[in-house]
Amino acid sequence: MREVNESSLNKALIAVFVCFGLNGLVFASWAARIPAAAQDLGIGAAGVGLLLLFSAIGSVAALPLAGSVAQRIGTAGTVRAGGITTSAASLAIAAGLYLGSIPLTGAGLLVFGVGIAGWDVAMNLEGADVERRLGRNIMPRFHGAFSAGSFTGAMIGALLSFAGVSLSLHLLAILTVVCVIVLIVPRNFLQLPHQPEGAPGGAAPGPVSRFGAWREGRTLLIGVVVLGAALTEGAANDWVAKATVDGLGTTESVGAVMFAVFVAAMTLTRWFGAKLIDRMGRVRALRICMSASLAGLLLFVLAPNLWMAGTGAVLWGIGAALGFPMGMSAAGEDPAHAPARISVVSTIGYTAFFLGPPVLGFLGELWGVRNALLVVGVAMLVSIVFAPAAAERKPVSETT
Repeated sequence: MREVNESSLNKALIAVFVCFGLNGLVFASWAARIPAAAQDLGIGAAGVGLLLLFSAIGSVAALPLAGSVAQRIGTAGTVRAGGITTSAASLAIAAGLYLGSIPLTGAGLLVFGVGIAGWDVAMNLEGADVERRLGRNIMPRFHGAFSAGSFTGAMIGALLSFAGVSLSLHLLAILTVVCVIVLIVPRNFLQLPHQPEGAPGGAAPGPVSRFGAWREGRTLLIGVVVLGAALTEGAANDWVAKATVDGLGTTESVGAVMFAVFVAAMTLTRWFGAKLIDRMGRVRALRICMSASLAGLLLFVLAPNLWMAGTGAVLWGIGAALGFPMGMSAAGEDPAHAPARISVVSTIGYTAFFLGPPVLGFLGELWGVRNALLVVGVAMLVSIVFAPAAAERKPVSETT
């Protein structure tokens, strides 16, 4: 592994934290105010589901290529490209909402999905490299920064909603901030561009096939585990606010606060959960978390009042916290194969993260949004069953 001095490593650590947090802020700026978007466009749950599908298509199309892009232009360059693309897409979404145009909003969300996907894979690659060099579990804290950004975005959304500020103006302000920060912070990344580390003795590793990781059984099973975790998190991100409004008869502001409660629980667990992983390993930690999430989901859906639903949201957030970051750590253990494997696992996981919520929207039209969320429980059980795939292993370069 290429030597990096402590100062450079610390700068990279801070840069990755900022990029994860900013990514969460951008995502929550949209997710927390989905009810406002539905109102601006005059659509119901099925219409919202269709809009979310555009974002899903953009992300799922971009994810398989993101690892290769990061190897060509670097993790820093990929994060910058993703941030600028996301900002341009936010401008289109804001214009679509202002004009009441569903096609323009959908097109903006398609491009938004592409930008978020590239940004996400690149920052996870950089985060996995920093984690390996530190020699301890830090990925949950990176994802905790994402959750903290999401919480901040959700609270900003709740305040702006209460103040009557339009979602269009909200998105314009956010994209301005993103454009500035995303161009500056990644300059402290370590990998410019991302290159596989040399093998022991200085020999260069053989070329890593772009699609070779798709034939690795363990990588695919890690993807299945992450799929369940991603659907658990994604369903809450997109539907907790609206399920609270529709199912419990609350205001949009209360729905945004409920989303913030979920994100706060997830953020705190991600920040302190690394010690749990160090103590009991990924497999036990995964199973405990997903079981808590299942209990929280059931309580949220079946709760007869706001306070019980809030308790369910807290449990749901605690349980959803560690699955995705643990999957990224498992996929990124071997630096020579990290770009391909993280790209595969991200693609499988985000297929659920992005495609699951739109499907829930269509089911919500038939059964009600809160009842439709019960489908997520099946994915949680799948992650519990296949959790052993994410068990710790040393990279091949360290064991040969």
